[in-house]
Amino acid sequence: MAEEEERKGFEDPWPPVRGDYQVGDPSAGVAVVTLASTFPVRDAAIAGPCKTENLGIEKIVANVISNCNIRFLILCGVESKGHLPGNTILALHKNGIDEQGRIIGSKGAIPFIQNLPPEAIRRFQEQVELIDLIGLEDLEKIQNQIARYNRLARPYPAEPFQVIKRKAASRQ
Repeated sequence: MAEEEERKGFEDPWPPVRGDYQVGDPSAGVAVVTLASTFPVRDAAIAGPCKTENLGIEKIVANVISNCNIRFLILCGVESKGHLPGNTILALHKNGIDEQGRIIGSKGAIPFIQNLPPEAIRRFQEQVELIDLIGLEDLEKIQNQIARYNRLARPYPAEPFQVIKRKAASRQ
């Protein structure tokens, strides 16, 4: 009975969107974006680079909001020149998107969200707090921040937001 009452905060398989990332502990409260840098991190729900200000960010948002345990998104590593995904994630979280899907306030070259509904963006803004460590590549300092925010994280009080709709198994 206790197991039924305990909510794990995500649906299997998680994460729903494939990409260039490492899955850690899905019950962790922190996700890490290393921007254009590549280095291994520990103790995060999911971690990896993001080099584009559109599809890359869509994948991050979809994977983060599909796991209620993730309450903090750490942005670290070197910014991708021209695309500026770190700047764009900060702008998306702060300002959202306009009617055409353009990320308001982004300095990136093509900052558009085309494959996520506005509700997904609102959920991202509500569910996670961004930790801006853009430019930081000191792994020890990053790991200290992951540990700090994992201690503070409490699951988001709603069901996982499923951007990817799963097809029901056909019955014959």
